[in-house]
Amino acid sequence: MRELYPEIRATKSYRLEVDQVHTLYVEETGNTRGIPVIFLHGGPGSGCNENHRRYFNPKKYRVVLFDQRGCHRSTPAGETRNNSTPDLLRDIERIREHLGIDQWMVFGGSWGATLGLLYAQSYPSRVLALVLRGAFLARQKDLDWFGRHGASMIFPDYWREFTEIIPEEERHDLVSAYHARVHGADRKLRQAASLAWSKWAGRIVTYLLPGVEYTPGDVEKTVHEVLIETHYAKHRYFIAENQILDNADELPAVPTRIIHGRRDLTCTLDASWSLHQALPESELVVVKEGGHLAGESVMVDALVTATDEMAGRLG
Repeated sequence: MRELYPEIRATKSYRLEVDQVHTLYVEETGNTRGIPVIFLHGGPGSGCNENHRRYFNPKKYRVVLFDQRGCHRSTPAGETRNNSTPDLLRDIERIREHLGIDQWMVFGGSWGATLGLLYAQSYPSRVLALVLRGAFLARQKDLDWFGRHGASMIFPDYWREFTEIIPEEERHDLVSAYHARVHGADRKLRQAASLAWSKWAGRIVTYLLPGVEYTPGDVEKTVHEVLIETHYAKHRYFIAENQILDNADELPAVPTRIIHGRRDLTCTLDASWSLHQALPESELVVVKEGGHLAGESVMVDALVTATDEMAGRLG
């Protein structure tokens, strides 16, 4: 079973101003003459960490990572102005141009897979290959699974905690109810709603981890993450319904591997299955014991196997 590559430091980091509001944190590691790859983190609202560099053989890949607008080390933290999916796609292209990269492999999981697919549809000539984990297609039914009717049937106790801070008359649209509180002026209410949202999402994503009882971390960091996440959810991720699948023919004919944990209850397998059906030349790897987290040992094995094999194919 493959493991993450050894810990590696960023060899270069940049502060890239992309408009009058946002400055992105961008870093590189690995072989400057290797196969370029862009890592797209999930969320929306989270950010990259040191382990994200380790899915790639540093002798074979030039690894580029960045924190999306309002996320982690990008500034201002939690900022939703000028923050939409088209903005993020332009940012990815801006980074490519800034680094003088002609083409690169796109690697993304969950929301990162959404961005990767949309980027590949928008800039197909710039994509060498796609490695996608736990695909999220940002359809209404994908959002409803999280915030209306889906995961609630599997985690009814956690669902009750998630919903009980919202008055009953508003529970028909929890995304809007939470958005109003997280983006409202009441600081205490904003913090309480952010922590509740984070706890619901975190419990689902970590349910397979033995002995783990998810609790949100730093309050301000959690607020910043949930500000971004609810902003995107409220605006239906700034794309048309079923936009990715409806435009599957616009995806480039490049090596594509889709990896999904069968036990993933954050982004369910039907999304990756539908994507694979729309891309008959793609490879779908269903990880029997896998959930949603990239760091689960079985998911690490599948992902590192994918990047190693792609390195061999891309050469």
